[in-house]
Amino acid sequence: MQIIVIRSRLAQAKPLTFTSRHLVLALTGLVVAWLLGTAFLYYISFRYAADMQVPVVRNLLQVVNAEDMRKKDQFMRENLNAMAVKLGEMQAQLLRLDALGERVSGLAGIKTQDLNFREKPGQGGAVPSVTRDVGMPELHYTLDQLSKDVERRSDYMAVIETELVQQKVKNKMLPTARPINGGFSSSGYGWRIDPFTGQAALHEGVDFVGPVGTPILAAANGVVITAEFNPAFGNMVEIDHGNGLVTRYAHSSKLLVKSGDIVKRNQKIAEIGSTGRSTGPHLHFEVHVNGVARDPSRYLAAGGALSDAQIALGAKGPAAQ
Repeated sequence: MQIIVIRSRLAQAKPLTFTSRHLVLALTGLVVAWLLGTAFLYYISFRYAADMQVPVVRNLLQVVNAEDMRKKDQFMRENLNAMAVKLGEMQAQLLRLDALGERVSGLAGIKTQDLNFREKPGQGGAVPSVTRDVGMPELHYTLDQLSKDVERRSDYMAVIETELVQQKVKNKMLPTARPINGGFSSSGYGWRIDPFTGQAALHEGVDFVGPVGTPILAAANGVVITAEFNPAFGNMVEIDHGNGLVTRYAHSSKLLVKSGDIVKRNQKIAEIGSTGRSTGPHLHFEVHVNGVARDPSRYLAAGGALSDAQIALGAKGPAAQ
C-alpha cells in the first residue's frame, strides 16, 4: 500500500510505502494503547469511585466487595470448622490422657493432689519486648503439632501403665504378705537344735505361734498344688506362685482349699493346728525357689510383714517344729 504526500509549498509529491509489517505494528500499538487506557480508566474509576459518587461504578464496586467478603467469610468458616474438629479431637485425647495419668499415678503410688492432671499448670514471665500476630497457617501447624504431641504422650503413658500393671501383678505373686495376723515367730530359718532328736538340724522355714483355729493366709496370689496330710508336716498346703516359686503351710488343724484352687493374697486357706511332727500349735511356713528352700523372712521383710526385731527374735526363739 502506497500513500502520496503532496507538499503545497513545493508542489512536490512524495510517496510513502507501507508494508504488511508496518500495518501489523500499527495495529499492535493501537491495541496496547487501548488496553493501557482501559486499565488506567478502570483504576481511576475504582480508586476514586467513592469520591466521585458515580452510582453505576459504586454499585459495581459494592458487588465486587460483597463477593470478596463472601469468599473471605467462606474461607474463615472452613478454617474454623477444621480447627473445631481438631480441637474436639485434642479435647478427647486430653481426657484420655487425664484418665491415664490418674491411673498411672495410682499405680505408682503418687498422691493425686500432688499431681493434678485436670488443673491448669502455672505459667508466667516478663512482658515480651518483641511480639507478632499469629497467622492462620501457623495456627493450623501449631494445632497439628499439639495433636501429635498429645497422641505420642498418650501412647507413652499407656506403655507405662502396662509396665506398672505387670509389675504390680508380679509383686502380688511374691510371698511378701504375713501368713497369719498377730502371733510371733518362734523359730527362724537356719540351723537349730531339733526339738525331737536334740541334734543340730537345718530348719527350712519360719514358725509362727498361734492358738488352734487361727486363720492361715496365702502369702501371695497363686494356685494350690497340694492340700493333703503329710506324716512330717501334718495337714499341709502348697501354693505355686509361678516362676518356680512355691510356698508351704504346714501343721494345720483344718484345710480350707483343695488342689487346683486359685487363691489370692491374704485369702484364708487353713487354720493353725499341731498335726504331723509338731510340739504345739503353730504354722510352719516355707518358701521354695526352683525346689530349693529359701529364708521366708527375707520375703516377708520385703513386704513389711516382719520387723527386724521379729526376725531376730525368730532366729533365737524356742525350737518349735
